[in-house]
Amino acid sequence: MSSLSFFKRELRNYIWDILENKGVSLPPKPIYNRIPNFKGADKAAKIVTETSAFRKATVIKIDPDSPLKHIRMQALVHGKTIVMPTPRLRKGFVIVNPNKIGYSKIEFASTIRGAMILGEVVDNPYTIPEVDLFVVGCVAVSRINGVRLGKGGGFGDLEYAILLEAEKITYDITIIALVHDLQVINRALPKDLHDVPVDLIATPTSLIKVLRRENRPRGILCNKLSKEYASLPIIRKLAKC
Repeated sequence: MSSLSFFKRELRNYIWDILENKGVSLPPKPIYNRIPNFKGADKAAKIVTETSAFRKATVIKIDPDSPLKHIRMQALVHGKTIVMPTPRLRKGFVIVNPNKIGYSKIEFASTIRGAMILGEVVDNPYTIPEVDLFVVGCVAVSRINGVRLGKGGGFGDLEYAILLEAEKITYDITIIALVHDLQVINRALPKDLHDVPVDLIATPTSLIKVLRRENRPRGILCNKLSKEYASLPIIRKLAKC
């Protein structure tokens, strides 16, 4: 294990521990090895809806993690189409257009199961609509350079790279991390080449603008793809590696 991998593992464990010890974590449990759900996720979601990036967006890519359920529902209520990755990207993405499902089904559509039933599953990246905003979950995120730690699978970074290669997003698309205040790190975090730093951090108490966001990758790093990633239908149809 590299020193960077060891550092990331230790930081993740520290954050999971502190969320549990402070009594702010919510089911599903255990929160370890997950993007943790937390008390106040609904308040953080409301803060996201008050940003100009959210107001201007027509299509928003939102992760399927539990703490993001509130912002998925708010996006649909506000008439935004959401693009959500399917588990481990095996089926690509699912697109949920609120105009096609009806208001009464919005709460169900904001769940993973509901999105898979009511949305359109797409494994060709070129048929995904252009995305205006990302809202992501994470385990920890730096308010200094915007580097975030997910669960460790790297799927969030891969999703960015796929959509960038397919010209469905711009390099500088606004990315908002939605987390508890205890997940915000007051120092710069080291990053790998494939890491995708965020611009803003929404917590239950505030909206934080990252001080000096690190650069992002310009696309898929083909020489870094694992066999699992390279075999995904959405990667094969991207035809970049």
